[in-house]
Amino acid sequence: MRLLIASLALLTASFGLFAQEEQLQMMPEWQLYNEAGELVKSSDYKGKPVILHFWATWCPYCKKLQPGLDRVYRKYKDQGLEMIAISIREDDGATPQATLDDRNMSFKTLILGDEIAFDKFNVRGTPTTVFVDAKGQIVGVTGTSDPEDPNLEIAAKFLVESIAD
Repeated sequence: MRLLIASLALLTASFGLFAQEEQLQMMPEWQLYNEAGELVKSSDYKGKPVILHFWATWCPYCKKLQPGLDRVYRKYKDQGLEMIAISIREDDGATPQATLDDRNMSFKTLILGDEIAFDKFNVRGTPTTVFVDAKGQIVGVTGTSDPEDPNLEIAAKFLVESIAD
């Protein structure tokens, strides 16, 4: 429990995360499609820690951040971490999954996420990254574009550790 409190305190100070468990909001329910037309729902991730990355193909800051997100995802995915990119504010003809594939990212993207991003997650710009623990609680939100930000690793490790809680 001390480790949990210390981790939350560190994350709160440096990453805009909430320190008190009673302040944590639950991830809202949502459903979106991937480019193959398959429906993906928030309930598919019940009991799993998730990083939600709101992005756009045209966003240079998203492109800069994605290698850092991919690095922590690859490191922790075998421990149960899930990573979902949600494409927003796209130009006509954009192909978000092909863009991620061209960038050698190992995570998948969902498309047409504008309503989810703005109405349910209060996203105001790209990139926005949301960290959800295994209980479904939003434990942090960041707008960082620094792929070397050590808090990405700290947050991912914290999320994986939330599986045991």
